[in-house]
Amino acid sequence: MNAPEPSSKPPRTQRLRHWRPSRTTRFVLGALGMALLLLLVFFDWNWFKGPLERAVSSATGREFRIDGDLDVDLGRTITVAADGVRLSNASWSKQARMGSADRVEIDIAPLPLLALRLRMKEVRATRPDLWLETAPDGSGGNWEFGARDDNEATPRWRLERLWIDQGRLRFTDAAEKTDIDIALASVAPGAGARADASAPVAVAGKGHWRGAAFRLEGQAASPLALADTDTPYRIDLDASAGATRASASGTLTNPFRFQTFDVQMRLQGQDLEDLYPLLGLALPPSPPYRLDGRLRRNGDVWRYEGFKGTVGDSDLAGDVQVDVSGERPMFTAQLLSRRLDFDDLAGFLGAPPSTGGEETANAQQKKQAAQRAASPRLLPDTPYDLAKLNAMDADVRWRAQKIHAPKLPMIDDMDAHLRLDAGLLRLEPLNFGVAGGDVRSTIRMDARSEPIDTRAQITVRGVELPRLFAQSELAQGAIGRIGGDMRLHGRGNSVAAILGSADGEVALGMGRGRISNLIMELAGLDIAESLKFLLTDDRQVPIRCAFADFGVQDGVMTSRALAFDSTDTIIVGEGTVDLGDESLDLLLRPRPKDRSILSLRSPLRVGGTFKDPSFRPDLAALGVRGAIALALGSITPPAALLATFETGPGEDSDCGGQYAR
Repeated sequence: MNAPEPSSKPPRTQRLRHWRPSRTTRFVLGALGMALLLLLVFFDWNWFKGPLERAVSSATGREFRIDGDLDVDLGRTITVAADGVRLSNASWSKQARMGSADRVEIDIAPLPLLALRLRMKEVRATRPDLWLETAPDGSGGNWEFGARDDNEATPRWRLERLWIDQGRLRFTDAAEKTDIDIALASVAPGAGARADASAPVAVAGKGHWRGAAFRLEGQAASPLALADTDTPYRIDLDASAGATRASASGTLTNPFRFQTFDVQMRLQGQDLEDLYPLLGLALPPSPPYRLDGRLRRNGDVWRYEGFKGTVGDSDLAGDVQVDVSGERPMFTAQLLSRRLDFDDLAGFLGAPPSTGGEETANAQQKKQAAQRAASPRLLPDTPYDLAKLNAMDADVRWRAQKIHAPKLPMIDDMDAHLRLDAGLLRLEPLNFGVAGGDVRSTIRMDARSEPIDTRAQITVRGVELPRLFAQSELAQGAIGRIGGDMRLHGRGNSVAAILGSADGEVALGMGRGRISNLIMELAGLDIAESLKFLLTDDRQVPIRCAFADFGVQDGVMTSRALAFDSTDTIIVGEGTVDLGDESLDLLLRPRPKDRSILSLRSPLRVGGTFKDPSFRPDLAALGVRGAIALALGSITPPAALLATFETGPGEDSDCGGQYAR
């Protein structure tokens, strides 16, 4: 068999490898390439507006329109630019448009398009206007798009970065009486930010929070982050509502639902009472305040943890919790003041703080203090707000380690536990350390009906006489402890009204002690003896006992037993104290136990008002001594006061008797 002759033609691949297009072929290919390039350059991309509008509408579930031109730049990244874009709102919204922009540029990754997925690497928006709002039924917001395949774990579109130029963002929550209208613009991410991170935005605007007007400025994460309700949203904002200012720095999870907070919150204002319309917390009036702590929220529970600051001239620290899950907010607090200015508690009584000297007060409180100074009344008469007392429940413990009270230097410390339940307020206890002893009290105010029904039980034990009158030189070296009990029941919506209608008892007493002889001589109106001690040295006079026992009915205190017994002088008194009109009508009958030719031995009439008392001799009673002696001989302290006397071993607490003769 003959072998086949080798082919004279080279293999096909070899032919193609060595093929050289002719000049004509090269011209035709070049012309086709140029034509394709010219087609891409001069192609009217507006032809694709319809398909693109339908694609975006399908992806979002909302109507999407391009009112201007559409342009496309092809490359490793496809850039689509559109002028005059707008996106319709959710079907339940009364606003037809959710968003619009003068111009939008979108950088698109080409490869995901092959899988019918849209990956937007960046969106740049010029003068965008976005309106976010919550659904009327509370089911969600218009930022939640429903066009998603339930069988897919991720939506068919994704946006990675957003840049905003001269934007506007509005948010509305009708149920919460909240609306926000702010201007925003993207700023370059700071050092250390991820390369693919969306730029944060500078914000400035205003609105209403629960009906209260406020202003806002600062910086926040990109609005793009709002779409992911599970990712913490970073904020660094300053807000103001009237005189109240807040600075918050931290994260919010699902901020338009306000369910999870973790921010450092600095809060300051002119009056804590101003927080009522903002937070629904019925706090008492206060001087200007400044607080700084960690604000957290988890669902219905808000916490202001580890805060420190000042209220007026007092420091304040502690933890506060507000639970809004019930019918009324539940306010719980543990508070501590290392130094409490007693004057800062005036708001609890319905009175403005003192404004003299270096005392801290706002403009309104200064005005109120001036009005009170001009008023002939002393007791606070500002009505309590029953609506506020019924607006929330509370459980507050407040301790003060040291009390600053220049006008009342005898107050040492405070321990108060306040409970408020459905309009029933209880202070159990309200205790003060006073002049080496203590004043223990329980107060119950029932605001469930009008007027407020108030009951108070006050116990005084071991109050040291020299410390009680520390500012008086005449009290220096005095010895004695004061005790007593007070029980009052009144009805009214202010302190003045409550006391003006009160029923009950007031009893104070002191056992064995010592006091300045000059005070006793002045009390006995012994001019000669008083002059002697003014010109020479004073001396101490032993006190056997002193007591004041009043019955109270319809706001009038009527003396049942009133006496002061020392080895030098005995004083017996009678009369009334009217808490309603704040008037005094007391007659004090002194009887010096020594002999002095200039002793007037006349009763002393105490009259006038609480704010302007008067003291004058009762000249009509000069020389009337028989009745006085009889009264002195029969006087003894009420049995209820005997337990308060600290008489010492071998001493009794009787008054009058042998000294009355």
